[in-house]
Amino acid sequence: MAIHFSKEEFQERKSKIIKEIKKNNLDGLLIFKQESMYWLTGYDTFGFVYFQCLILTSEGDLVLLTRAPDLRQAQNTSIIKDIRIWVDKDQSNPANELKKILSEVGLEKSNLGVEYESYGLTGRNAIKLNNALKNFATLHDKSELISNLRLIKSPSEIIYVKKAAELADRAMEAAWKYAHAGVSESKILAEMQGAVFNGGGDYPANNFIIGSGKNALLCRYQSEKRILDKIDQISIEWAGTYKHYHSAMFRTIPIGKVNDKQKRMYLACLEALKACEKKLISGNSVGEVFDVHAKILDDMGYKNSRMNACGYSLGTTFSPNWMDFPMIYKSNPIVLSEGMVFFMHMILMDSDNQLAMNLGETYLITKSKNERLGKKKLDLVVG
Repeated sequence: MAIHFSKEEFQERKSKIIKEIKKNNLDGLLIFKQESMYWLTGYDTFGFVYFQCLILTSEGDLVLLTRAPDLRQAQNTSIIKDIRIWVDKDQSNPANELKKILSEVGLEKSNLGVEYESYGLTGRNAIKLNNALKNFATLHDKSELISNLRLIKSPSEIIYVKKAAELADRAMEAAWKYAHAGVSESKILAEMQGAVFNGGGDYPANNFIIGSGKNALLCRYQSEKRILDKIDQISIEWAGTYKHYHSAMFRTIPIGKVNDKQKRMYLACLEALKACEKKLISGNSVGEVFDVHAKILDDMGYKNSRMNACGYSLGTTFSPNWMDFPMIYKSNPIVLSEGMVFFMHMILMDSDNQLAMNLGETYLITKSKNERLGKKKLDLVVG
């Protein structure tokens, strides 16, 4: 079976969730996030794009409601024993099937937590869910219940994160090797992704972001693929991925030569990243990390070029993106703790001069400081 954690670890995670269920005076939790299902049971699929729910009762019962294509997927990748199938047909309503199962396991007239904040629970399906369970159970939004538990990584999870970081380093080596004038973005992208796959890695939860010329100022993937000019710039954000655990990096590479404006932007990014490193320690809040990022870049004249967030947690995530809860933004009160993993990115987009500069690394918070998981240099490399 394709299961990546021990039964004991899954049981420990289950016990933690049940403790939170009872603490919140709930009788059960309706799980819709794919990463929650994977973390709790090992269930590995992209079938969450259709209606799919994992029920966990306060007594520890687990029941999965899914479609026929995911029956064997769940059997082969998870510890779930009770798997129910809703049938595809015109006017089918799987929420009604879910109601029947909830009644069967004794959850009528109960208090149920729901992962509403989920890519797997579309607005239409949420309406179906609410309508089906109206007057049957009282529903409470508990979208962060499992996400909060996933924040602190176990020793086995940290092994996977560090392996992902090794793969990210391999991808960076490929970027440095091929990011030169006359080379296409497609070639660079293929070599970077190939480095991850050849190292035993997985597809990431979202596309690598790559753009050159004016597209170097974009923070999202888009489909244009340029050939690099003699004097150019290319921005690349990527992640090594292993067993669905991510370790991300971000770089802008000047092509041909680097001008004074780019040098100054790079030094600002480096100074901000180093300051954030010092703040990213157990006991500080996530918002405090953002504050030092903003102060340094603002004081250096880049307020209009920086972003309103400078990173986010990383862990096991599924499409459409690898960004995990929480994000590093102003006043975020979440307190940092040992075992958390964060990707910090210093992003500068100078629209007036059509220049970009990005520097991003992934960190593991340790007992008294943090560890940068990428082992490559932070120097400004010219292609």
